[in-house]
Amino acid sequence: MPENARPQPPSLTRWLVLLFVSLAMAGNYYIYDSIAPIADLLSQQLGFTDTQIGWLNAIYSVAAIGTLLLGGIIIDRIGTKTASVIFAALCLLGALICVSSGSLWVMLAGRFVLGLGAESLIVAVTTALAKWFKGKELGFAFGINLLVARLASVAADNSPSWAGPLYSNWRDPLWLAVGAGVIGVLGAVVYWWMERKAEREYDLGTAGETDKLVLGDLFRFTRSYWYVVGLCLVFYSAVLPFRTFAIKFFMEGHGASREMGGFLNSLLPLSAMIATPLFGLLVDKVARRALFMLAGSALLFPAFVLLVPGSGVPLAVPVALLGIGYSLVPAVMWPAVTYVVDAKRLGTAYALMTLVQQIGVLGVNWGIGWANDFSTAGATNPGGYALGMWIFSTLGFLGVLFAWLLRRAETGPNAHGLETIRAGAPEK
Repeated sequence: MPENARPQPPSLTRWLVLLFVSLAMAGNYYIYDSIAPIADLLSQQLGFTDTQIGWLNAIYSVAAIGTLLLGGIIIDRIGTKTASVIFAALCLLGALICVSSGSLWVMLAGRFVLGLGAESLIVAVTTALAKWFKGKELGFAFGINLLVARLASVAADNSPSWAGPLYSNWRDPLWLAVGAGVIGVLGAVVYWWMERKAEREYDLGTAGETDKLVLGDLFRFTRSYWYVVGLCLVFYSAVLPFRTFAIKFFMEGHGASREMGGFLNSLLPLSAMIATPLFGLLVDKVARRALFMLAGSALLFPAFVLLVPGSGVPLAVPVALLGIGYSLVPAVMWPAVTYVVDAKRLGTAYALMTLVQQIGVLGVNWGIGWANDFSTAGATNPGGYALGMWIFSTLGFLGVLFAWLLRRAETGPNAHGLETIRAGAPEK
């Protein structure tokens, strides 16, 4: 080691950083998922239509689309630690606005503010992990990060069970989301302190730092990067809007109770909590990242077809398929970007990828709400939910297409090592 070179941070420090940035992201996840368990209460007590309920998450995406690219630039400019605190604070503010009034417009404003901070916070956390873990079990670190964040989603989905007395009205459950936002801000502040201290003692690499932004660089990413972006677009456009309406869908389309609907919806993040870190560890060891993404994407199409009311298949089967796909694809997809994008452009690359994702989530959240209203889906017409399930299954098919294109590109002469580089092995 050169005389003036600083050492790498110790393992314990890296894992503590992982814990606190994951807590910051968990607060964001809980706030976002707090709408699904009260969807029917919003309909019954406030008179919201499914289209309006869809807009509560769609408006989040509108804000994210408007700020994500700027958020990536901010992260690259001011660093992950300061950006994380700013964006976590915006998430908390959004939760406070949302709980303050039953007016649709006030709640939309709160979800809009949440969108200003939440997706940029995810970009900041993702960039931080790339900085602290590249070449050091990065896939496993991403898996653990998603485990903690999805624990918050599981808690939100199952809140009708563990916080049942609060569900006599729409507002009390949203106060739980405010509490989750407070935890998120505290996690971000502790991470800020840890990284500030570590910067004086250790070599933290270059991820999340940039000398100069060149706007033209936004259009110079490789084909492999854009295939990953395409997969991200269709994958999350299927999974996240489904979760927006899932509890209401399970109740009205399949006759489940609110508690059972919440439990079924929670099985997606719950299975991902367990399987995503294991998939990440497996991919670190064997590579073949595009192949794993192809396998995970292939599960979505049959899963949504089997969820059509009247299919006769036990709900456990399609929910299990979705759970495996929801565990596998993100575990591989987000770390894969670090192999096809230069480290100094990761903040912008992740922000652009998430921006495109949010465009899809925006459109599908609104589209599924419209499809449900158009088909008069509800407890008296369960078959009306079929149109939405076919839309989701089509998105699953497109995910297979993008994963196949990525696999083909990464087994050709211009491959970036996505299929071959293993953790701890020297990059070629």
